[in-house]
Amino acid sequence: MQTAYTIEQLRAAVADAVRAPSLHNSQPWRFRLRDGGIEVSIDPARRLPATDPSGWGARLACGAALFNLRLSLAVAGIPAQVRLRPYPADPDVVARLVPDQPRRPTPTEQSLHGAISLRFSNRAPFWPDPVPADARWRLGEAAQAEGAWLELVIGTSAVAMVAEIARSANRVLERDPGYRAEVVEWIRSEPADDGIPAAAGGPQSEPHDLLPQRAFGTRHRAPGRDFEPEPLVAVLGSPSDATADQIAAGQALQRVLLTATDAGLSVSMLSQPIEVPGAREQLRLALGRYGTPQMVMRIGYGQPGGPTPRRSPGEVIDLVVSQP
Repeated sequence: MQTAYTIEQLRAAVADAVRAPSLHNSQPWRFRLRDGGIEVSIDPARRLPATDPSGWGARLACGAALFNLRLSLAVAGIPAQVRLRPYPADPDVVARLVPDQPRRPTPTEQSLHGAISLRFSNRAPFWPDPVPADARWRLGEAAQAEGAWLELVIGTSAVAMVAEIARSANRVLERDPGYRAEVVEWIRSEPADDGIPAAAGGPQSEPHDLLPQRAFGTRHRAPGRDFEPEPLVAVLGSPSDATADQIAAGQALQRVLLTATDAGLSVSMLSQPIEVPGAREQLRLALGRYGTPQMVMRIGYGQPGGPTPRRSPGEVIDLVVSQP
């Protein structure tokens, strides 16, 4: 049995880990090899003080990157044992992975790993085709596999209620000049390895839109290209909202996103109702669920697109160090 990961194995796994989603594509993660274990850390230099003052978004993103890391190692035949928040004195380290018993990857792991390079946030309107029942079931199972829950919001009135909470939260955020400036700061009009390319931002919002969009888009939509009137809206939640719960929710989020990608579905994320505490509590009460909402998603069949750029593994891997 292998007792330590190598720098080559770290680099290969990080190439998958960096494909995880993050607020504004800020990519708030770093990776290192310490005493044979791989550690995932929050990058303090990439926090979003206006959008994410509590650090919730950074922990969710690092959890998503952790899930990709786990998949990559499992498919390579060197699966990991994972310990969340291994050093209480260093809360920026979200997880430590050490080699587990070697085994063959499962068919599910192979399928999800294959979806990593294909997944992207689709901010454009979706087709009207409904998401079939078996795909909905798979998404719920994906969340449960990581200890989370996924509530599919069914019915016109229920979707309208969640949409109003999201629009209200978006209005609160838009009143903050610091927030508006931070969104603009992460829009990329030229090629870059982070942020949101203007072409990927989706069409500009219109007053009649059901769900709010961040102001990343710079293009007006073509006639007849409104957003779908009855989207499939899903809310991902966790049993509680401690730091470790948020990291675990990030893993669940990524599993759901990769499951959707593997099923040929598109997803866009709406975190505004999570970023505003009052809206988050409204959402929890509206759903009647025990626990804490962690992300709102719009799911459907979308037009083709591609992932936004990412930094290379070399830019996010720190020097190898030994534990004192």
